[in-house]
Amino acid sequence: MDVSVHPEDGTTRKQGLKRAFIASLAGTSLEWYDFAVYGVAAALVFGQLFFPGDDTLTGTLKAFGTYAVGYVSRPLGGVVFGRLGDLIGRKKVLIWTLLLIGVATFLIGFLPSYAQAGYFGPLMLVLLRFAQGVGVGGEWGGAVLLTSEFSKPEERGFWASAAQVGPPLGTLLANGVLALLAGCLTNAQFLDWGWRLAFFLSAILVGFGLWIRHRLEETPVFKAIEERGERPAAPVTDVLTTQRRPLVAAILCRVGPDVLYGMFAVFVLTYATAQLKMPRGEAITAVMIASAIQLVTIPFAGHLSDRWGRKLVYSVGAVGGAVWIFVFFAMTAAASLPLLIIGVTAGLFFHSLMYGPQAAFIAEQFHARLRYTGSSLAYTIAGIIGGAVAPLVFTWLLSRDPSGFSIACYVAVAALVTLVGLAMGQAVLDEADVAALHA
Repeated sequence: MDVSVHPEDGTTRKQGLKRAFIASLAGTSLEWYDFAVYGVAAALVFGQLFFPGDDTLTGTLKAFGTYAVGYVSRPLGGVVFGRLGDLIGRKKVLIWTLLLIGVATFLIGFLPSYAQAGYFGPLMLVLLRFAQGVGVGGEWGGAVLLTSEFSKPEERGFWASAAQVGPPLGTLLANGVLALLAGCLTNAQFLDWGWRLAFFLSAILVGFGLWIRHRLEETPVFKAIEERGERPAAPVTDVLTTQRRPLVAAILCRVGPDVLYGMFAVFVLTYATAQLKMPRGEAITAVMIASAIQLVTIPFAGHLSDRWGRKLVYSVGAVGGAVWIFVFFAMTAAASLPLLIIGVTAGLFFHSLMYGPQAAFIAEQFHARLRYTGSSLAYTIAGIIGGAVAPLVFTWLLSRDPSGFSIACYVAVAALVTLVGLAMGQAVLDEADVAALHA
């Protein structure tokens, strides 16, 4: 299926593709730094600062509740920004999504704790987390299209993975900054003001991202659709009425990766510190090492999907993740740092096998004129089913089954849901894309 428009000059096309790759990677990484720094803080400090109580696990559970708000609000961003992306273009919308999440993250750094302002602090935390989610909900679909609509069909898995590298890179930055602060400050200093510096840093990073995206050109596919007058009048309605099967397939295929990522990049911090009684720094180190390796394994998985097919590589990741989660809890019971690093790294490797091909797989489910809206809706709705509730469910299950077996079963079911979505998926040969190619 050829869904790209290539300029006659191959050199020009390749230059545009490289710029799009950098813009997609940089912007998504910065937005995910903002999103991930909240997740790390929720696992380590927010329970104490904003939801104090006698039971540490209960405070963490409440903190993960606000973490989930960032997922619940994503569909709003998917509807609003996805619609705009199909109406006014990918580039313009991506500038606004980056600005929204950057401002929200920066303001979190100023929030007073529960001890300082009572319920005002937690309330504002929830509202700003909601704004973060709206921004991320409109970001992913456009970031994927930046590179996929510049690239050749036979290379789309690799190039579209630029947006997929953003989450581990953002997670790596977030964990790295907080680990540095935690290592340089006393525990009292870190809880009092140190964690805030990680949120203030967002202003600098977002400024850099805005500069990169402002210089980017619009994708060739959207230019062709615009010139032909084929922009949809009601893209959300069109997706819900004409693209139902692709939408369901795209939603289901995301559930497993979201749950697996919630386990090995977010909840593992709570599991290691609260259940295994390991130092905070060791837990962060394990996630950082695994996230760094994902910077290579995700685009590699995208490349493999170009050669062997999206579904095959994706399915191997889903099955592998379902099996590995049982191994993980058995091997980490000894509270050993080397084993924790191996366990998290392997878990995120199987996540990479799903996450690398995911961008191209989902984009290829929808017609070009509805692609931003369809991809965004699939991404955001799946986020609620998978990523939003996963840390909450993990925390609840751990309180009742410290062995982790129940959590492992939950992850395995999520992987099965993903396999169902893959079976339903089918790449669309879109007439508008073909027409745009020869325009």
